[in-house]
Formats: sequence, C-alpha cells, structure tokens
Amino acid sequence: MVRSNHGTPAGAESVGRRGGTGPDSGSDHRWLVLCVVGLAQLMVVLDATIVNIALPSAQRDLGFSDGNRQWIVTAYALAFGSLLLFGGRLADLVGRKATFLVGLVGFAVASAVGGAAPSFEVLVTARALQGAFGAILAPAALSLLTTTFTDARERAKAFGIYGAIAGAGAAVGLLLGGILTEYLDWRWCLYVNLLFAAVAFLGGLRLLRPGAAPDRPDLDIPGTLLVSSGLFCVVYGFSNAQRHGWSAGGTWGFLLAAAVLLAVFGWWQQRARHPLLPMRVVSDRDRGASFLAMFLSGAGMFGVFLFLTYYMQRILLYSPVKAGVAFLPLVGVLVVTSVMTTNVLVPRFGAKPVVPTGMLLAGGAMAWLTGLNGSSSYAAHVMPPLLLLGLGLGLIFATSMNLATAGVKAHDAGVASAMVNTSQQVGGSVGTSLLNTLATSAASSYLAGRRPSPALFQQAQLHSYDVAYWWSAAFFAFGFLITFLLFRPGAPRTSEASAEEAPARAAM
Repeated sequence: MVRSNHGTPAGAESVGRRGGTGPDSGSDHRWLVLCVVGLAQLMVVLDATIVNIALPSAQRDLGFSDGNRQWIVTAYALAFGSLLLFGGRLADLVGRKATFLVGLVGFAVASAVGGAAPSFEVLVTARALQGAFGAILAPAALSLLTTTFTDARERAKAFGIYGAIAGAGAAVGLLLGGILTEYLDWRWCLYVNLLFAAVAFLGGLRLLRPGAAPDRPDLDIPGTLLVSSGLFCVVYGFSNAQRHGWSAGGTWGFLLAAAVLLAVFGWWQQRARHPLLPMRVVSDRDRGASFLAMFLSGAGMFGVFLFLTYYMQRILLYSPVKAGVAFLPLVGVLVVTSVMTTNVLVPRFGAKPVVPTGMLLAGGAMAWLTGLNGSSSYAAHVMPPLLLLGLGLGLIFATSMNLATAGVKAHDAGVASAMVNTSQQVGGSVGTSLLNTLATSAASSYLAGRRPSPALFQQAQLHSYDVAYWWSAAFFAFGFLITFLLFRPGAPRTSEASAEEAPARAAM
C-alpha cells in the first residue's frame, strides 16, 4: 500500500483532503460536524454532574428523603452504563445519523419530563430515560467523528477538541448547575438540555448523511442481554455500596452476579456468529490500553470532582457558582493540552510516553491535594494542583479516545466508540462509589472515641478527603503502570484495513 509522508495511507489522506470523509458527513462541512457532535457529547457528559448541585433544591421542592436522593444520580448512571454497548451496535446496524438524531430527541424529551416532574418518581424515571437515550447518543457521536475524519492530521485536531470536551464536561456541569440553580431554578438544570439538543439536532439534520456500513452485522441478542445485565449489576453494586456498605447482600450479590454475567458474555463473544463486541476491537494493544486508560482516569477524576466540590463548599464556604468557577482553570489547561497532545506530541512520540506521563501528573496532583486544610487558600493551594490535573487529563483523554477508535472497520465504529464511553462511565461509577465508601469509613474512624466538636468534625471531613485523594492517586499510579506496559512505542500506525475502506465510505 502506498503511504504519504505523514504515515497515513494515501487513499485515506486523499479522501480527507477532498472532504469526502464518510457516509455520515457532508463533504465540505466536517468541522461543523465536529461542532454538532461535540455539543451532543458535552450535553451527555455534563448531565452526569449538572444535577448534583441541584439536588438539595429538588429535594426541598419535591419532598423526597435523603435516602432516596442518590437515585436521581444512580438512575442516570445505571441506564447509561448498562446500555452503552447496545447503543454502539445500534449505530452500526441502523446508521449513525438516524441513531444520533433519535438519541438527541429522546434525551431532550426525557429532560423536559424531568424538568417538569411533579414528583420524585417522575424525576427518577426521566433521569433513567436520559441515561438510556444518552447510551444511544454518545457512541453514535464518537463513531461519527471516527468516520468523518480519516486524514491523520485532521483527525488529531478533531480528537484533541473532542477529548477536551469529554474531560471538561464534568467540571462544566458543576459550573452550569451552580449558575442555573442559584439564579433560576433547579429545573433549568434539565431544561437547558432542550437548547443543546435543538441546536445539535438541526445541525445533524442538515450536515450528516444517512447510511450504515454495507456489511453491517446482525444484532447479537444473547450478548446484548448478557453485557447489559452485567454492566447494570456492576453500576448498581457499587452504587449500593455507597448507601449500605460492602457487606450488604445488595452489594456483593450484584457484584458477584456482574462477574458471572460478564464472564459468560466474554465466553459467548468468542462463539457468536455476529458478536456484539468482536474480539478484534479489544485485542489490539493500543486499543486495549486506551480502554483501560479511560476506565482508570474516569475512576480517579469523577471522585475528585465530588470531594473537591465538598471541600470548597463545606470548608472554604464557596457558593455553588463560585465552586464551579474554581474549576475553570482546570478546564482551560485540559482543553489546550488535549489539542496540543494529539497534534504535536502523539504524532511525534506516540502514546507510550504521553499517556503514562499524564497518569503520573494526575496522580501527583491527587497527592498534592492531600495538603489542603482548613486554612488553605484557593490561589496558593487549590489552583496549582488543579492546573497539574488538567495537564495530566489532557494528555490522557484525547490520546486514548483517538487510539481507541483508530483503525476500526466501518461496521465496528459504533461498538468501539461505545467501549470508550463504557470504560469512562463504569470507571466513574466504580471510582465514585469506592472513594465515597472509603472516605465515609475514614471519617467515622477518625471520630470514634473522641469528644464531638465543630473543629473535630471539620478535621474528620478533611481526613476523609485526604483518603479519597490518596486512593485517586493510586488509580492513576496503576494507570501509569498499565499504559506504560501496553502501549506500543513509536508513532501510532493507521490500520490498513481501515484505510482501504476510506474511499468506499466516501463514495457512499
């Protein structure tokens, strides 16, 4: 095969230059497609955190108990995490444009129902529907990006921007949730999705081309049921641990069921005629390392957003809006680093030094945060580790998302994209639940046998945050080891199979 000087197969590069970049994109509008896809991804990612700040207001308005409050978050995570692989394969089966638009409409309708919810039950149902349609939308969005940008340099720029959105979405959700709750009403944390969805829907309707891969596979129904049930049990089991502890039957029972279901799923995928998750998608070293990087960084990142938000609101006494604004330096560094990483560092050095370095920097930021105390200031003690964390996450996310979907065939683009989202979502659920449980236990142990006082309670809180930060640092340290061992050295290689398909995709 003839290759260009930039290491990209000549066929793929010429397609990128002509702009005929796949069945799902308009020939001259691929950067507008990136805007549409990025907006949809931002909506899905920020919805994992935007409601958190609104929970106290929603609880006062609808009158549900503290014990039920967690279900507003858990319902979204359960539906989203358990249905992602099905959503990815759906995009491969019926076409990315159709799946993308259906996901947008469904997410918007669910958001409207949630915003107008007259009761706790309706709100929880709406959040579950948001998660279900988000599981359809997110893989379709990423697979659209994968099939739209085939030129190596343009792909690097696009995934740099997309990775920044995926990494910064949680922090943006905290800020936007604080602003909407403080100045409007908690219901606007859900209504705001109507604006995002409307703009993305109109853009997608105009810019995206219909179509699916000509050799699209059949749906693996047993595999879909197995993996959806298994992922549901994973997310529910860890969520249950936050409320009832690790010894509760609802915790270890669901986690045991998850292990069995996912093991059977893996066995079935090697025997199914049309597997839901073909082994060729996960067996590539760079791709497997990317999935693990998304899982481990998701576990560390989501937990930290939770505890650092607690610290700023409970110890520094920040308002929700001020706490959200405090994360903006991290967002800025993450965005700039993501774009620079995929355009400069990875093409020159490859992922092997870049992602492990990001893991080390993020882990160092976690360790740095353990120095926070009741007299710490934002400028001197909070912002510097946040900047370091943004630098580390910027090296991890864009690179991992790019390599996790690079070289996949057209009929596997959706499920490969779903694996990226699944890795981050399940990692976030596991990390948040595990860190929250460890922090709660640490606070209880600190208070045991001591005379209660406001100062003691504050020290117990600070101690619990430190425990969470150290465990987050451990996630990133393990991520350093895994990614250093798995990523191939040198600049990433474009899959020849994928490149040969690029002209065919452009002609569709």
